Amino acid sequence: MDVLLSYLLSVQTLLLVFIIVLLKSSIKFVPQNRAYVIERFGKYQSTKEAGLNFILPFIDRVAADRSLKEKAVDVPEQSAITKDNISLSVDGVLYFRVLDPYKATYGIDDYVFAVTQLAQTTMRSELGKMELDKTFEERDILNTNIVAAINEASGPWGIQVLRYEIKDIVPPLSVMEAMEAQMKAERVKRAQILESEGDRQAAINRAEGEKASVVLAAEADKSEAVLRAEGEAKAIVAVAAAQAEALRQVGEAAATEEGQKAIQLDLATKAIEAKEAIAKESSVVLLPDSGTDIAGVVAQATTIINSLNRAKHDVAKR
Repeated sequence: MDVLLSYLLSVQTLLLVFIIVLLKSSIKFVPQNRAYVIERFGKYQSTKEAGLNFILPFIDRVAADRSLKEKAVDVPEQSAITKDNISLSVDGVLYFRVLDPYKATYGIDDYVFAVTQLAQTTMRSELGKMELDKTFEERDILNTNIVAAINEASGPWGIQVLRYEIKDIVPPLSVMEAMEAQMKAERVKRAQILESEGDRQAAINRAEGEKASVVLAAEADKSEAVLRAEGEAKAIVAVAAAQAEALRQVGEAAATEEGQKAIQLDLATKAIEAKEAIAKESSVVLLPDSGTDIAGVVAQATTIINSLNRAKHDVAKR
């Protein structure tokens, strides 16, 4: 009885171990961004993606474990000849990822090596289509062309090339010296152009300043002349107004009886002074025509003034 019980326990234990091994072999936990290629009896059966998956133990097996992440592969340095027959040393970095695990497993033996070699040959081919100067100026276009060519060739391998970056382009020493001399000449040329442009702009600024100075001086002279003319005109007007006012006051005074007497007295005084001056300057003695005295002269002058006043009065009435 004890032997039978021990046997049953042993069988149960073996059965439990077998079940555990069976479950462990049939359950597959696929990590994120990975894929398992499953074969059954040596033939492709399915592709298991991330998560919990089941296979038949002892019948199915994991033939390949493919990473779906983006990979970066260094492309070794190589020589390439440009369109203008210049030898260059070029290296780069290739970025790609697996799109189809089935093609990456059964379409190519080593897709990493294959893509790297394809990148090298494509890079040499693309560089041969370009001149040396273009390889530095149009590096982005060169990278794009290489990616397009690799993707076209690597489609059956289930690989997608995301981008290709050229790290270094090293021309021969003689070419580098020539390029340095050319760059130096270009820098000297740009410096001379900038200097001449600065001199030209300075000359223009000086000419514009002199022009503005002349214009301002002319405007100042013009303003001064206008102000001087206005001042002289105002002075003439003021003098004329003063003279007119004086004549008006004299005329008003002359219209009165006292004014007439003052005028007569002034005329008589001026007549006497004139005769005295003539007597001093000449040996000829002037006497009145009628032989009368000074009073006659005054009377004549008074008569003439009265005649003039009556004529002005008649003219005013008309």
